[in-house]
Amino acid sequence: MSDRFSRIMGEYAASVRWEDLPPETVHEVKRRLLDSVGVAMAAFTEDSPKAARAYAYEWPVTSGATLWGTAFIAPADVAAFANGVMVRYLDFNDTYLSKEPLHPSDVIPPLFAVAEWRGVAPREFVTAVAVAYEIGVNLCDAASLRRYGWDHVNYVGIATAAAAGRLLGLSVEQIEHAISLVAVPHAAMRQTRAGELSMWKGAAAANSARNAVFATVLASKGMTGPFQPFAGEMGFFRQLLAGETFDEAALASLVEKRPPRRICDTYVKFWPVEYHAQSAVDAALQLRTEIGDPSRIASIHIDTFKAAYEIIAKDPEKWEPRTRETADHSLPYAVVAALLDGQVTRRSFSRERIADPTLRKILKEHTTLQEDPELTRGYPEGIPNRIRVMTVDREEFVREVRFPRGHARNPMTDEEVVQKFRLNVEEAFSPAQADLVIDFVFGLERQTALEDLAGLLRL
Repeated sequence: MSDRFSRIMGEYAASVRWEDLPPETVHEVKRRLLDSVGVAMAAFTEDSPKAARAYAYEWPVTSGATLWGTAFIAPADVAAFANGVMVRYLDFNDTYLSKEPLHPSDVIPPLFAVAEWRGVAPREFVTAVAVAYEIGVNLCDAASLRRYGWDHVNYVGIATAAAAGRLLGLSVEQIEHAISLVAVPHAAMRQTRAGELSMWKGAAAANSARNAVFATVLASKGMTGPFQPFAGEMGFFRQLLAGETFDEAALASLVEKRPPRRICDTYVKFWPVEYHAQSAVDAALQLRTEIGDPSRIASIHIDTFKAAYEIIAKDPEKWEPRTRETADHSLPYAVVAALLDGQVTRRSFSRERIADPTLRKILKEHTTLQEDPELTRGYPEGIPNRIRVMTVDREEFVREVRFPRGHARNPMTDEEVVQKFRLNVEEAFSPAQADLVIDFVFGLERQTALEDLAGLLRL
């Protein structure tokens, strides 16, 4: 049933062992798990996570995986979805930018669910996460889905299926079938991220991951997937990439079965906004410190790069957001909120803040934006944004940022990752409970069961 690419990914997933992992890869997996748990718990009471949990509560079982924050056990694919929605909801989990953008930590909830359900040792979970990052990040380098109207979460499903197959001890051929069973039947459209954004924006990756868990378990029971899922006559390349194939040079680490390191190339988010706006928020907050009183602001101009313009600026809805999902994917909204408030937190995207008439007037009437070809040339190595503010007394302030805090070229320290976690869970956990989670995660390879961590997350 193989084609060249399903075989490359299947063989890679089956080949990696715990002993192969570089220390820096293990450390980054721990940081991403802690970060994912933190952003998930910060979103626990929000509308989309509540809806996903309400769905999950319809499927009680005695053998499955825990819904984070509760003692409820659901089937692994259902838990993967509910926990994945929480991780993704605030748009605060990690990112990778290349030909295709990705939130690679979207693979963590489904792999956690499979590992907990099957009682897999935590160090094997760490290995699976490293494998999923390696595959997902390389796929982003290999071809752009967005260019042809398809969503990046298709890569989440493929990476998750390969790594989940490894967790379940599947053969290379079975992993290939799992990849095919998620790639062919479940192609996700980019419409999820066009115009006014709905709750599905934060659920699409979780759904792709849920489909991957379903596909992998099905493959483990003997189900075969469509032959030649990528290179076939009606396969991935023709349908999703308009006949383009993967750049094989981008898959070299998979072909050569190198120890997984690509997680080190991904970025932890410092601000809860779509990643292309991270540097703009950095620049705006620096300007706010210089300007002082925001009532001095007369006009705001944003120079940005092509990808940011296309993804988070060009749609008219980004200039008059009516949902949280649209606001945290709006470059101009994020900049205006940062300049007015002197901070950007998850509360910056509350219904009340989005509806504020002063903010909306400045956004609509006093803010302009354009693509700058010079900045476009600086992407994806960096994410260059330039903010220019003119005050009522005609004083001009300008700031440009290319590598925001958390970028691979400007990484957050362990202390900053831990502080982000503490701030995210402060309304959910006591300081003592937060300490227990931090200690467990940073000692993950010495732990005996992931269900113990799930127990520490109960509210």
